[in-house]
Amino acid sequence: MKSPNGNPIIPADHPRAESLHYRHLLVDAMHKKIVTPSGLCAHGRGEAFDYLIGEQTISPAEKSIQAAVATLIKAKHPVISVNGNVAALVGKELVELSQLLNIPLEINIFYQAEGRIEAITELLRDFGAKNLLGIGDFTPKQLSKLSSNRRIVDPRGIYQADVVVVPLEDGDRTEALIAAGKFVIAIDLNPLSRTAQQAHITIVDNIIRVIPKMVEIGKILQNATDKELNQIASEFDQSQNLKQSLEYIIKYLKTQIK
Repeated sequence: MKSPNGNPIIPADHPRAESLHYRHLLVDAMHKKIVTPSGLCAHGRGEAFDYLIGEQTISPAEKSIQAAVATLIKAKHPVISVNGNVAALVGKELVELSQLLNIPLEINIFYQAEGRIEAITELLRDFGAKNLLGIGDFTPKQLSKLSSNRRIVDPRGIYQADVVVVPLEDGDRTEALIAAGKFVIAIDLNPLSRTAQQAHITIVDNIIRVIPKMVEIGKILQNATDKELNQIASEFDQSQNLKQSLEYIIKYLKTQIK
């Protein structure tokens, strides 16, 4: 039996119901040019790491989310970078976060297939996005030390940003952004990736849990004092965050040995 969009109907009691939902969501997005075939591979790789933390938000991630939100609120020119997978998986929640904290979303993609930016733009606007960058007529700037298409950035957004959120693994660009003096917040399930290791704050968690949690925390911290925000941000230790994330994975895997 299939749904109207042609996907098989997933029984609510299926043990992998949520996972299958997001897989079909990405396949649909691929047919609409929002996601590329390689994006499906990237999702599968990320999901494999999610198994290693029990598919839950672990304590180090909770702390890094708090620090990330506090940093974004404190920032002068924060920007959230959006690619196809991010738009397909958490577009609605990302628009909510953008509007809540008044942070622009900049579409920045690796594969520049014809019509792809337009498809991502349409999806985000369907979710209510108004403050979108990386689209329309503008004179692009380029990040140095980066040769891929993702070097092309909006002068109103990533180029002048002091804090950039890089959802999902993107090692080359993370390094380029840091070289350009940006503070980078990464969302990456693999604590050993270059992205995770290079970023200033790495949230080791699945983006489908992270963005809704950031919205939740944002509603709490948006009225916090500068002193409170500074304290949350200053107490965060990236090296300890990565160490504790790895230790959690090791401990969790040991519990799975029967």
